[in-house]
Amino acid sequence: MSASSPAAADTRLSLLEEWLARVLRGAPFRLEPASSDASFRRYFRVFTEGRTRVAMDAPPGREDCRPFVKVAALFRDAGLNAPEVLAEDFERGFLLLTDLGDTTYLAALQAGDPDPLMRDAIEALVRWQLASRPNVLPPYDLALMRREIELFPEWYVGRHLGHALAPAQREVLETSFGRILEACLAQPAVYVHRDYMPRNLMVSEPNPGILDFQDAVHGPISYDIASLTRDAFLSWEEERVIDWTIRYWERARKAGLPVRGDFGDFWREVEWMGLQRHLKVLGIFARIHYRDGKPHYLADTPRFLGYVLGVARRYRELGPLAALIDELEGKRVQAGCTFRR
Repeated sequence: MSASSPAAADTRLSLLEEWLARVLRGAPFRLEPASSDASFRRYFRVFTEGRTRVAMDAPPGREDCRPFVKVAALFRDAGLNAPEVLAEDFERGFLLLTDLGDTTYLAALQAGDPDPLMRDAIEALVRWQLASRPNVLPPYDLALMRREIELFPEWYVGRHLGHALAPAQREVLETSFGRILEACLAQPAVYVHRDYMPRNLMVSEPNPGILDFQDAVHGPISYDIASLTRDAFLSWEEERVIDWTIRYWERARKAGLPVRGDFGDFWREVEWMGLQRHLKVLGIFARIHYRDGKPHYLADTPRFLGYVLGVARRYRELGPLAALIDELEGKRVQAGCTFRR
């Protein structure tokens, strides 16, 4: 029986309830599903004694709670609003956390003026990066970035599109991947949340509450602002994305973070870093569908294809990548596209 099967999930829920009964010293409680994500983790809101907490179920062998606890402490040490770990059981994969509320940025940004929320998210991101120290988080190095970007040909092209790359097509990908990874790794390194997007930020006090950070690394400074403004589930017009990125860049420069002195140079880094992420996510969404049985993520692949093609068509050295993706998708490269050096 796999840890992700319905029967295994029911068994996990019973074990979680037994654990909570001990942790809460017999106090009555009830559970409601709080959220799930693209991993094997599940979250439950725990109602007890007039207050709520959140329980994490992370099946051992599939997930490891230890990185979550470590990174939560880093965020809280930086003065940011991450959950406090109230109880832990690493062997069985359970955590009890403080509750940051139930209103995500994803919901709030679509309901009102996004600028105040994005300003808070940018300020929190700068504070997170200012707390960076070497040799604390795993390095976001070439090996890891290469494994991630290879998810695109393996799962999106090979499995989802059902296409076996010809040698010439594979050569285009290899050349493009090499250029993208070289550009990303040339950036200064800071703490990277690695999924700093509206679904993982909560409207909270202080704002934002920050979640889903267990995969944090030490890597390129532009990664998290690219994640925040080029979201998996929400798109913004280009002018707004540039405006928010400028706000981050100005705040980061003022704080002494090692961003480029010229915004045009920094914007190029954000775009190329985002390209690595978007290709990776196309592969991940396909893998989640075909391997893990979570089909709804595939609905957002057109958004990521749009991100990828938008960047690839703007830079001459990425033109072959844009042409290849158009070929794979059965489209033609649009005539008259403008390239940037």
